[in-house]
Amino acid sequence: MCSTASGEGDRERGRVDEREDELLADELAALASVAGGWGGLTRFVAKLMRKNVHEIDLDVALPFEDTVERVAHVLGRAGRRVHLLSEPRTEQRMIRVVAGGGVGGMNPVVVTALVTKGGASDSQVRLRAAAKEGLIRQRAGEQTAIRLAALLDS
Repeated sequence: MCSTASGEGDRERGRVDEREDELLADELAALASVAGGWGGLTRFVAKLMRKNVHEIDLDVALPFEDTVERVAHVLGRAGRRVHLLSEPRTEQRMIRVVAGGGVGGMNPVVVTALVTKGGASDSQVRLRAAAKEGLIRQRAGEQTAIRLAALLDS
């Protein structure tokens, strides 16, 4: 397992963080509405909040399709699957979920895994988790990325 704080170039990161801020703002607005708050105001404020992002690169000793299935299973158990607007290249698959993180699992975390075909019997996974940070820093993105990477690595 190899870990990076915010690796590679902007072009690669642009694909992985597609719609991330919008999803986080929508999730926080939905939580506020359920709790009796103003969803629209929460969505606006969420867009101004700082993000906690953590990326981890993993080398997986499984063929590409098996790795995609494993990642989809682990992320599927962690949260609700989100459909992507674009698909990466043919030798890549992107899987995204919204999971709960932080205290009590109440902070929405957008988790994106980019699986890339390596050789015949290995693949690479870039795992990215992002969450909005309020006044109390919970590092929900970082903690979620570490937890899911451990599940994928076992």
